[in-house]
Amino acid sequence: METIAEAKNDTKLYETRIDIKESNRKKLIALLNQHLADTFDLYSQTKQAHWNVKGIHFIQLHEFFDLLAASIEPFSDMIAERVTALGGVAHGTTRMAAKHSSLKEMPNISDGKVYLEALADRYAVYARSTREAIEKSGKIDDPTTEDLFTEISRIVDKDLYFIESHLQGK
Repeated sequence: METIAEAKNDTKLYETRIDIKESNRKKLIALLNQHLADTFDLYSQTKQAHWNVKGIHFIQLHEFFDLLAASIEPFSDMIAERVTALGGVAHGTTRMAAKHSSLKEMPNISDGKVYLEALADRYAVYARSTREAIEKSGKIDDPTTEDLFTEISRIVDKDLYFIESHLQGK
């Protein structure tokens, strides 16, 4: 399976007046496309929980999972537009996301608590990779991409806090 990083060498770069050297733009585009795949996957796994949750807390979790999905959904557009602003091609289809996501697949479940635990695990991985993307884009000296990932990080950390709050205390 080809990774997004491997695919970056085959990606055509469009000319841009953005003053980031080409080699750095390629690194940023690969980083952003990886995050785009993970974002689509996290969104779809959150919707999977929304559609299939069962149990005594159904309506609370059904609506909560939908709010979480709505919180994530705008990231895909933000990330894809940054890719194209840098002269790259956004790898934004569902099949591309499935092929390149670094997230584990959502198990076939219906129990609300198990969904919360599964989502907490996936949001934690996504939050960590977002912080890593902040650091990587900073090292590439692109404060704009770094700021984009910082914005995403704030929201994902808040969403993870909300998910974990359902699992804490008795």
